[in-house]
Amino acid sequence: MRREVLSWNDIDLLIDHLLPQMEGVFDSMLMITRGGIVPGGMLAEAMNLTSILTAAVQFPAELQSPASKLLSWPQFLQFPDDNLIRGRRILVMDDVWASGRTITSVKNRVSVGGGVPLTCVLHFNPTRNLFKPSTPDYYGATTDAYIIYPWEMHRDKDFTAGRTASG
Repeated sequence: MRREVLSWNDIDLLIDHLLPQMEGVFDSMLMITRGGIVPGGMLAEAMNLTSILTAAVQFPAELQSPASKLLSWPQFLQFPDDNLIRGRRILVMDDVWASGRTITSVKNRVSVGGGVPLTCVLHFNPTRNLFKPSTPDYYGATTDAYIIYPWEMHRDKDFTAGRTASG
């Protein structure tokens, strides 16, 4: 898989591209851990959003085949109480929409809790999207690459060792 390494300047440009897309006022931002924390914080600061919530989602890893992993139900390790989202317009933020499983799970949970969710990501990968024709409400760019964000560079062993991805 092709890799793309982004700089902090690249992130600033994506945030600048996202801001004019935002329609209306959001009551809160719901950042998906871990990917949505950094870009969500940057976007919340730029939008002057002060009501920040977090959601942590995990998909069971014990399933063996790749196909069965896609069918697993999400486990919400952390999610705001319904009274924090009911009747509110919520911007659901993550770094990337690849398959769309995580952000779609969070979006649906916000809807069930009575909120009005709108999704936002830095990158959208339409080729991996499992929820066609659904797409993010707001996204900075489309890509088919594996994105390495500046806050991830020192944790990516292949990147720091100077090796390239084999797959």
